[in-house]
Amino acid sequence: MKSSWMLVAAALFALMSVLVKHASATFSPAELVFYRSAFGLLAIWGVIAISQRRLLAPLATPHFRAHVWRGLSGFAALVLFFYALARLPLATAVTLNYTAPLFLAALSAWWLRERHGRSIVGAVLLGFVGIVLLLRPQVQGQAWLPALAGLASGMLAAVAYVNVKQLGRLGESEWRVVFYFTLIATVGGGAWMAVAGFHIPQAADWPWLIGIGVTATVAQLALTRAYHRGRTLTVGSLAYTTVGFSALYGVLLFGERLPLLAWIGMAVVAAAGVWAVRASTPTRPDSL
Repeated sequence: MKSSWMLVAAALFALMSVLVKHASATFSPAELVFYRSAFGLLAIWGVIAISQRRLLAPLATPHFRAHVWRGLSGFAALVLFFYALARLPLATAVTLNYTAPLFLAALSAWWLRERHGRSIVGAVLLGFVGIVLLLRPQVQGQAWLPALAGLASGMLAAVAYVNVKQLGRLGESEWRVVFYFTLIATVGGGAWMAVAGFHIPQAADWPWLIGIGVTATVAQLALTRAYHRGRTLTVGSLAYTTVGFSALYGVLLFGERLPLLAWIGMAVVAAAGVWAVRASTPTRPDSL
């Protein structure tokens, strides 16, 4: 039952994607990343500062550079994911982002020198067969650009997770990793807005923007509780229910109708992701 917190996180992450897709009609991906991260930053900073009775307590770290690399890769992954959400069917964009475990399996073998069995190779190959099945019937012409952005978001999310693992080896606590990620994403989104311009939110926009921040933050808390109290392999597998929730939301809220081959591709990618999670040393992602 403790692992079931991942179902709560999955439903909320999928709901966040719904809100992002709706708000993307007005706001750019960088703006949405800013609002998504700023809420979490304020919440985390407030909790840590109050608990330790020091305003600057969350900033104390001897590994600032490592946090910067993790934050930048996570920020880029979020921007690309939100771009894909705005231009692809909801379930398609989420599935492409959830290719991260496939890239993570390859990166951990090359970057971290971790040894995996032959089964991990099979999982990765199966995953990319699923990607081809997912994209072939529905992505044509200029739609390949957001599809590639979604796939790149999964790859960069894997880079971010590798950085998280390295920070864990350095002794950094999970809350500090999450704090610096939200800090860098907020600063990155704000800097992008300052250069590229931004939209002033109207009264009707705030419920959507606040909703993005709330769902992302509460989902993060549920995910963290699931990994802390549940079985890691079970939680890692349940994470793929986000794809199912996204497909359901897409059908009910946006009237999306995907071809059969795309549904098969989504199932194959999810199965390959679960296989990769179970065949490799699991990492505790702090979620994009």
